[in-house]
Amino acid sequence: MYPPVTNFALAILGALLLALFVIVEVGLIRKAYERLGISHRAVSLLLLMMIFGSYINIPIATIASHGIVQDQVIYYWGVPYVVPTVRHVGRTEIAINVGGALIPFFTSLWVVTRTGVFVKAAIAVAIVSVVVYHFATIVPGVGIAVPTLIPGILAAMVASLLDRRRSPAIAFAAGTLGCLIGADIMNLPKIGAMHAPIASIGGAGTFDGVFVSGLIAVLLA
Repeated sequence: MYPPVTNFALAILGALLLALFVIVEVGLIRKAYERLGISHRAVSLLLLMMIFGSYINIPIATIASHGIVQDQVIYYWGVPYVVPTVRHVGRTEIAINVGGALIPFFTSLWVVTRTGVFVKAAIAVAIVSVVVYHFATIVPGVGIAVPTLIPGILAAMVASLLDRRRSPAIAFAAGTLGCLIGADIMNLPKIGAMHAPIASIGGAGTFDGVFVSGLIAVLLA
């Protein structure tokens, strides 16, 4: 286990979550989470699970890799990312991050199914995926990184244009899945050029984008 970003960065995300919890408790964004189809307590729990789940990576495969960057902190767009120590020299471990991939993926499917926005959500996910892929950058030692705010803000804008009434649900799916697909899935063929000890889908350079996308979806009025 290791955090996708430094403890300080995770503390900032935790502070954002605490602020969100206070806001939803006083009912300032009641309409937003009601449109999302999730209770305000469930929203807070979900985002909290994403933070703790970000420490868990489930290995699925390994590939040969050379020139591995390890055991350091690398900054990209001002965000510090943790590069873990190499377990196997000359190999990159491919994994799926629980908090940055599995939880957002299944939550997005549940939200889309509950609200019935399959087609519009698919369109939004496709748009966000293409734009995120354009901005995604290979950061040696980290993997694929994207500017934190781009997926969430773009998802909110596209969702509002497609369906104002159900925009939070569309934004959540587009922001989280679009970030995962555009940054990680579409860049899987480039894993060998990352020089990272672990290439985690939904981890490292994409976790903060996925997390912030979830926040923006909930805050979308």
